[in-house]
Amino acid sequence: MIEEGAAALIGGIGLLERAVNYTLGSLHLVCTRQLPRPTPCGDWTLRELLAHLDDSLLALYEAADLGHVALDVPEAGPGDPVTALKDRACQLLAAWAAVETPGSVSVGGNPLTTSILTSAGAVELAVHGWDVARACGHDRPLPEPLAEELLELAPFFVTDDDRPRRFGPPLAVSLRACASERLLAFTGRHT
Repeated sequence: MIEEGAAALIGGIGLLERAVNYTLGSLHLVCTRQLPRPTPCGDWTLRELLAHLDDSLLALYEAADLGHVALDVPEAGPGDPVTALKDRACQLLAAWAAVETPGSVSVGGNPLTTSILTSAGAVELAVHGWDVARACGHDRPLPEPLAEELLELAPFFVTDDDRPRRFGPPLAVSLRACASERLLAFTGRHT
């Protein structure tokens, strides 16, 4: 019998690809005048959220391309942040597609399996993809199959130690709430 969450961890790279594709869809909603808008992410503006997403995509790209992740945060370059994010997302997907045998990755000198890294990345990117859409004024639920898998994984990656600094407290939801609503509520987001 497979432990809860194990199936999603095994499919980490595929899960990451689906999360990236969802987030790319949200990025198509962004226009320059919206960059100062607030987001569901605490005190971040949409511009700051996009910079955070860029950093996350870069780390996941480094993991695939170099086998390690540097913990340095590069400064945002000039130009359109949305175009840069779309390009980075495509580079990320190409790098993971080229990985022959996923094994482990060094993150800040600590080994981590690629399935854990890509699964954590999938949770991060999908939830922030929703944040982007919401900041742009759109209700864009996560696809249910993706949300169900991410919901299984979220308790592994969003712990009490992450609250309230990185995530808000979990919110109560209806027993009839879909997986997307439950995942977002678990990460402290109002839908």
